[in-house]
Amino acid sequence: MMALYDNTTGLWDPNNTGSSWWQSGVALWTLCEYMIKSGSHDYLPQALNTVKIQRAPLSWWPEGGGDFRADSTDDTGWWALAMTSLYELTGDEEYLNIAKEDEAYMFKYWNTTTCDGGLIWNIPSRTYHNAISNELYLELTAKLHNLIPDDTVYLYHTLLEWEWFNKSGMINSQNLVNDGLTDDAACVNNGMTTWTYNQGVILGGLVELSNATGDTSFLDEARRIADAAVSSTILVENGTITEPCNSEEECEPNGTAFKGIFVRELAKLDAALDDHPYQELILNNAEAAYANARNGSDFYGFLWQGPFDEVTIGTQEAAVDLLIAAFLH
Repeated sequence: MMALYDNTTGLWDPNNTGSSWWQSGVALWTLCEYMIKSGSHDYLPQALNTVKIQRAPLSWWPEGGGDFRADSTDDTGWWALAMTSLYELTGDEEYLNIAKEDEAYMFKYWNTTTCDGGLIWNIPSRTYHNAISNELYLELTAKLHNLIPDDTVYLYHTLLEWEWFNKSGMINSQNLVNDGLTDDAACVNNGMTTWTYNQGVILGGLVELSNATGDTSFLDEARRIADAAVSSTILVENGTITEPCNSEEECEPNGTAFKGIFVRELAKLDAALDDHPYQELILNNAEAAYANARNGSDFYGFLWQGPFDEVTIGTQEAAVDLLIAAFLH
């Protein structure tokens, strides 16, 4: 993953213009989690360099004013969660303050006119209640509450988000999360793809919410979603986590990162459950990827069951998430 890092821009795979910026937020989050779990600070200079450069106002969305405030709420959410991990790693409140700033920015786009609430995704057009923006906001607000003593604001926001999400219909009758809601007055589940990361970030949010409240029923809900995901023949094939898109080419520029995000959050849930029901699945996937999806230079392809295909930042950060989940829990 670090072989794709560009010190000049602070981005990973900067020539991949379709997804480099948001995936660099994911890569930074992954990198910080690696350093937290391994105890190594070897890549801290790169992490700090990324923040220094990329917190500037975005060329395509100067209206955000910088500090990762983007033209979509989900892109902001990835970077905000990376800031919470960087704060945990360094203890520097500058990064916590950026995360708080990003949360306030995201909450500005809580819809008060349609769908009874929820974050919208596309800020310029004020459209689309999607799952991932709301899941990221759930995890971010619960995480902020857990990091900040005597907080009440973020606790209120995370409970507000979960109450809305749970009633929205995005969790379907199979306990899988579809991509979002229809853009009409009905505001019902749009039946779109059940991407792995939509089954994952919700798990991390519910674990943080359980920690915030002491209510283990949130873990029960997370387990229902996780069980549905790992039982899905679309998302797990012959024991290997996969994606509804079938190839690296079909899944680019975004989807190659998704199952790494899923497995990271699945491991977070697994650690919170006494019987660790997903540990074997995670380990088996790591072993399969190491054996079948890795080339001679230790790059990983998209298909963890193999064969190796192409190198992108999405495939590399997904592999790092998988290996952290399997061996650094």
